[in-house]
Amino acid sequence: MRSVPPVACAFVLLALGAGLVCAAPALAADTAWPALALLAAVYAGCEHAGRCRIIGRRAPRDMGTFFPVLLAGAFLLPPAAAALVAVPGALLARVDQRPRALRRMWRPARLALAGWAAAQAFDRLGGAAAVSAPRLPYALVPCGAGALVFCAVLTLLDGGIRVTAERVPPRTAWRGLFPRTLAPVAVHGLAGMMMAVLWAGPYGPFASLLVLLPMYISCWVFAQYQRERAAHQATIRALVQAVDIKDGYTRGHSERVGQASMLIARELGMAEDRVEVLRFAGILHDVGKLGVPTRLLRKDGPLTPEERKVIELHPEYGHEMVRGIGFLGEARAAILHHHERLDGSGYPYGLAGDRIPEFARVVAVADAFDAMTSTRTYSRARPVPVALAELERCAGSQFDPQMVGALGRVLGRDGWHPVVTADETLPPAPRTESVPAPGAATP
Repeated sequence: MRSVPPVACAFVLLALGAGLVCAAPALAADTAWPALALLAAVYAGCEHAGRCRIIGRRAPRDMGTFFPVLLAGAFLLPPAAAALVAVPGALLARVDQRPRALRRMWRPARLALAGWAAAQAFDRLGGAAAVSAPRLPYALVPCGAGALVFCAVLTLLDGGIRVTAERVPPRTAWRGLFPRTLAPVAVHGLAGMMMAVLWAGPYGPFASLLVLLPMYISCWVFAQYQRERAAHQATIRALVQAVDIKDGYTRGHSERVGQASMLIARELGMAEDRVEVLRFAGILHDVGKLGVPTRLLRKDGPLTPEERKVIELHPEYGHEMVRGIGFLGEARAAILHHHERLDGSGYPYGLAGDRIPEFARVVAVADAFDAMTSTRTYSRARPVPVALAELERCAGSQFDPQMVGALGRVLGRDGWHPVVTADETLPPAPRTESVPAPGAATP
């Protein structure tokens, strides 16, 4: 989010304004400030648990997954007060990515609206009487409804920010978000209900904090997933940097291919987990160049037929390098087959038509598009419309027309805004040249 679209800024400000409107009645009503302060302090402590020397290494940085405290607030407090529980902790939470100010406004607004909506649903179903009695079986209905509404609001807001800030097509922006959010919210909703029942019962507020132990365990498990995901990202980043250092002339090419592949996948309506794997495929499609002699990658002038055969081995080298990386899934086939052509004249195996894996057909289009829109020693960068026209000319013989059409639609609608981090982290490297194959194919 280096350059935030104005519509995304407006969306965040709208959410912030709505959150303020929802929370404003708490300032005038007879609010139970001690209960609100205690819940807000507990949530803020959860947000900052990652900085604790004792548990910091085991707690995730984003402690917004401590939903039980927010849901307990929705089950114990009026809606306006429930909206305030997350505000202090969310405002004080660490923000690593830019733009920091906008993200710092977004987090409390998002959680405040979800907490307010959950409390409204809980109250309308008579949840307060069921919790305070306590009539535990009957409390499941209003508490479950509150958790579902909490999840739905988070899904609605997260999809909206994806549409406005990340330019994800509206028809795919919300796909899969609700089920992924529902699982942790459902579990944490039960913990929140137990906190509320203990709080309202004879044991008092501090006994309810015992629920924080299983809550912490659940977040610790989530942290392991996040840590594993971060390790995946670090593995991919290291491989890409190694390629960029060796083949410095195409530095940034891999990330742009990953971005273009992701745009095509979303336009085709792929599930978000496949979109992520396809992004990995685009980023790593040239990792096999690590197995090609550097003198060939940096050779001035045309390659001999023997030298070209050596360079054309890079898809197989890349496939062997990533064969044991399980999380790449379908990406491995894309790395191996991204230079195949629909008419069977590609390499390394001369596959044709539907025998070429879907991911490989996507990466082939993204790879060729970036090659044509980037300046190289043997060709100047072509304008995006010219590159798309060339892809369309080669569609059906070299490229899958469905993938070409998807790229044309998304670029026609949103434009091409490549974001490359490699240029900022790597020093300049000597020129690398590979003579392109006929048509729009890349080396």
